Amino acid sequence: MTELATYPSYVELYASGELERRVEEAHQRLADCTLCPVVCQANRLDGEVGVCGGGRLASLASYGTHFGEEHILRGWRGSGAVFFAGCNMHCVYCQNADISQDRQSAEVTPDMLAAVFLDLQQQGCHNLNLVTPSHVIPQILEALLLAAAQGLRLPIVYNSSAYDALPALRLLDGIVDIYMPDLKYADSTIALRYSGINAYWEVARRAVAEMHRQVGDLRIEGGIARRGLLIRHLVLPNDLAGTAAVMQWIATLSLDSWVNLMDQYRPAFYANRFPKLQRPITGQEYAKAIQSARAAGVHRGIPFERPRLTNDFIG
Repeated sequence: MTELATYPSYVELYASGELERRVEEAHQRLADCTLCPVVCQANRLDGEVGVCGGGRLASLASYGTHFGEEHILRGWRGSGAVFFAGCNMHCVYCQNADISQDRQSAEVTPDMLAAVFLDLQQQGCHNLNLVTPSHVIPQILEALLLAAAQGLRLPIVYNSSAYDALPALRLLDGIVDIYMPDLKYADSTIALRYSGINAYWEVARRAVAEMHRQVGDLRIEGGIARRGLLIRHLVLPNDLAGTAAVMQWIATLSLDSWVNLMDQYRPAFYANRFPKLQRPITGQEYAKAIQSARAAGVHRGIPFERPRLTNDFIG
C-alpha cells in the first residue's frame, strides 16, 4: 500500500523489540503523568484525569481521509487524519474547541485505535496524521505496536502545538517520520494569556530543535513529504504571535526549514472576549509576515507576497 522505497523505521523497531520497550516506558509516565511540559502528575493509569482531559485510554474525536492539509501531505489520496480529544493547551481562540476543550469524543482501546490506523492505510492515505497527540503518546505507541504486527506501513505525522516535553519526544525517535509542530508564539507572557500555559517559547524552541535533530529538514519525493520537519505558524492579529521573532529563530535552526505561514485565523471559541483577537488578520499583516520570513532567510513553503481578497481591512 505504501509508496515508500523502504518501510518506515518503526517497522525495524517493532521487529527488534524496541517498540515494545518504548510502550512500557511510555506507560510508566502515565502513573505520575509527566508526558507533557505541564507535568500535572495525575495517576492516569488509575483513572485520574490530567489537565489535558486524558485518562488511561485515548479519546478519539474522529478520523478519516483529510484533504485540508498542506498539499505535500494530502497529495492525491489524502492524509489519514486521527483527531484526538483533549489538549495540554487551552487557546481561547481554538477552532477545534469542541474536541480540544469540550472533549466531544469516545474512548478507544488499543485494539480499536490500531484498527483505525489500519483502516486509513486500507483507504490508501499517504500517511498517518496524528492530530493533537502530545498527551496520548503511550496510547498511540501501544496501538502502533499492534498495528505494525498486522502490517501497518504508513509514515507517521506528529501534528502538535510544539508544547512537547523532550523525554516524550525521545520516545518517538525513529518512530515519527514527519514532525509538524505549530510554532504559536515568540512571547511566553502572551502564550500564558491566550493559551493558559507557562514558558511556551522556551519549551517550544527546545521541542522543535529536538524534532529537527531526529528527522532533519523536510524531504519531498514525487510531490509528497516523506520525512523531516514541517513547521506551521498561525499569523495572529496585532502581531500577537511575534511572527518576525519566530521566523528569525527558525532561520537559526535551518534556512532550509519548510514553513507554512497560515493566514486563516478567525475569531472562534472565546476570542471575542479578548479585544486584540476579535478580528481576522488583514492583508497588510499577512504581507508583513511574508516579508519577515524572507528577511530572515526562510524560503521553503513561503508564498510570494500577494494581496488578500477578503478581510483586507485595518481593525
